[in-house]
Amino acid sequence: MDFDDTEADNAPEALPDVSWAERARAVLPMGTSTGSKRPESLWGSADAGAPTHYLSAEGCVLITTDDVELIDCTMALGAVALGYADERVTRSVVAAAAHGNLAGLPHALEVEVAELFCEAVPCAEKVQFLKSGAEAVAAAVRLARAATGRSKVIGCGYFGWLDWCSSEAGVPASLQRDYTKILFDDIAALEAAVATAGSSLAAIVLEPIVERLPSTEWIARARALATQHGAVLIFDEVKTGFRVATGGYQELSGVTPDLAAFGKALSNGYALSAVCGNAALMDTARSTWISSTLACDTTALAAARAVLHVHAEEKVCDELARIGGEMRTAVSNAVRASRVGGIAVAGIDPMWFFKFASPALETQFLTTAAAHGVLFKRGPYNFAALAHDGALINEIESCTSNALVSMRNGGVE
Repeated sequence: MDFDDTEADNAPEALPDVSWAERARAVLPMGTSTGSKRPESLWGSADAGAPTHYLSAEGCVLITTDDVELIDCTMALGAVALGYADERVTRSVVAAAAHGNLAGLPHALEVEVAELFCEAVPCAEKVQFLKSGAEAVAAAVRLARAATGRSKVIGCGYFGWLDWCSSEAGVPASLQRDYTKILFDDIAALEAAVATAGSSLAAIVLEPIVERLPSTEWIARARALATQHGAVLIFDEVKTGFRVATGGYQELSGVTPDLAAFGKALSNGYALSAVCGNAALMDTARSTWISSTLACDTTALAAARAVLHVHAEEKVCDELARIGGEMRTAVSNAVRASRVGGIAVAGIDPMWFFKFASPALETQFLTTAAAHGVLFKRGPYNFAALAHDGALINEIESCTSNALVSMRNGGVE
């Protein structure tokens, strides 16, 4: 049988008088399977009247279902750092798919990518692949608990939706009692939580960058306390890995965690994550059970191999910092020149974001910016990509400026 794999054949079928948002709500409980892509999450309102779905993405430009072109500053919530449909990644993925992406044996590519990964990440003596960042952090916690024989976990950051760190409906109170959430960069809170956990402390799990860089004292204290109490220090590098540095924040700080979780930019948008770290701790995987049928999928591994090669050959993270800095400057200039109050730019260059005086102002700005051609993230973060070249950054500034002028004029340009 012949397959005509054309763009037209792959295009979804539009239905007259029914929006994609309505179709989505009818069959998907949140309107999408990714919570952060719900209209409420994207725009602050379920009925904001802003774009909800896209048809194609290339570089850093999206084409929506309404045939509107948007410069994307969200970069798939940070999962894409090179650019959408990057030729090097796509070529590697297509070649892998052509030879069968999954079988009853693991593919040799898994070994090759693991070797490259361990060369790139400071703490990685061994690595195990999974599919999502939430899985990878949960796996690290499982390994820590199995290795220490303890249950208590202290955490700072967002680690996904799984039960071990959640207080959402449906999570048993008995599980919630084993997790203590602390404030970012608060040494006193960290010390108090460790003292309370006492001999039951299994792990300290930190997202090392939360809106800003941490103090070196906080990270160093976490390392010292984990060592002192025989607990495992875990870094969630899902956002920071292959972005602030190839090896994540640990590469910048010189503080090496016992275990770490990576994802997102590791495979430039393909579904792959990794738990890695000290060989003895990683070998604890043999005494517990951490597994996924699709963890060895060669398309995602091939994407990661391409990303790892690009990072080995180019100063990707230096470029992301430079480009992110130019993006921040561009939008800051537009905000300052507009004289629209209540909007500020914060964060670090590769991962920056807007701060607003009110939710209503935030929704107004984001939807107006989209109407003028730019997709910004609500809350942290907007992410730089190599695809954001000088011309596009200039266009981001112009579109932002036009949006702010429209807001200042009451929506009339």
